[in-house]
Amino acid sequence: MKIEQSTWRQSQNWVTDPPGKLKSAQWVLTFGSREVLQEPDHILDIRKAYPDALIVGCSTAGEISGTRVFDDSLVITAIEFEHTQVKGVQVKLDDVDMNSFKAGEKLAKALDHESLAHVFVISEGTHTNGSDLVRGLSKHLPSDVVITGGLAGDGARFEETIVFFNSGPQADSIVVVGFYGDRLKIGYGSMGGWDPFGPERLITRSEGNVLFELDDQSALALYKNYLGDHAKDLPSSALLFPLSIRTEDNPERLVRTILAVDEDAGSMTFAGDVPEGAYARFMKANFDRLVDGAYGAAKTSLEITGEESPDLAILISCVGRKLVLQQMVEDEVESVREVLGESTTLTGFYSYGEICPAAPNASCDLHNQTMTITTLSEK
Repeated sequence: MKIEQSTWRQSQNWVTDPPGKLKSAQWVLTFGSREVLQEPDHILDIRKAYPDALIVGCSTAGEISGTRVFDDSLVITAIEFEHTQVKGVQVKLDDVDMNSFKAGEKLAKALDHESLAHVFVISEGTHTNGSDLVRGLSKHLPSDVVITGGLAGDGARFEETIVFFNSGPQADSIVVVGFYGDRLKIGYGSMGGWDPFGPERLITRSEGNVLFELDDQSALALYKNYLGDHAKDLPSSALLFPLSIRTEDNPERLVRTILAVDEDAGSMTFAGDVPEGAYARFMKANFDRLVDGAYGAAKTSLEITGEESPDLAILISCVGRKLVLQQMVEDEVESVREVLGESTTLTGFYSYGEICPAAPNASCDLHNQTMTITTLSEK
């Protein structure tokens, strides 16, 4: 596997060599701010640099290049495989009536399942129910194929996200990449690092990813009470106080981030399902545990593939973690480097949701407020 990485910044243009030395790349990851990705010159430059590659990416809440975290930049990572083939398919949410489950089904059916080794997904981040998307994908993919990926970001604005697929950026789009062959080694890991507070409450009224009541009380009113002065900054302040949920049949907790609030309905819309009958608890940040979570995710990914450093690691971390860590945000990326080693190329972005199994051999799910890592090597 050969890898080339290039980084462009608004204030400095190319801070590395421009892209295009690895002309034979089959896959190119492109992460940047919404404004940067929408500049026509960048689209032309990327396509010219890698004329035969499958180009995928998205808008972000921060871009990762090595151990650096940038805003308003463009990070391009080109990969040439020796023994692996890649295929990408895309669906527009408008084509499936904005139904995330149907989108997942359509994408899974469009992929060839013969020799399929892994699926990587990048979805728009403001209208997708990530839980439904994963269920739709999983229903029609082979049971031994792991799904990883994430939801695009838009800083802390939550206005519009875009997904980049070959010809350029598009809104309300979801892309999956299938990897084919028996020489690819895939590792993955996902961990959080948030502390629960307050009592556990029963979800007594919800619809999919929209929460109305906890313990038969207005969920939004309870949430505002816990947030205090932070409530005036909703929905952005909700990134600092996510919700964890568990069900009776699955004690493993999932963390959910709020995407929007509806004052008239007294409801909160989350990036994934908040099912009735589940138990919810508010959470708050713990700086040291967030960094430890990133370290733990890297350790898990390495344990799956063995102790040898991977060629590439794709880091997808939640925008809420970035807001908490602030100027120390690179600490969590450096903790990943400490585990994976200097020879591994690190790329990735800050997201509105992360997709990965919670543990080795577990089913895939949507997570929020985690550091999720996908590693690739060819053996």
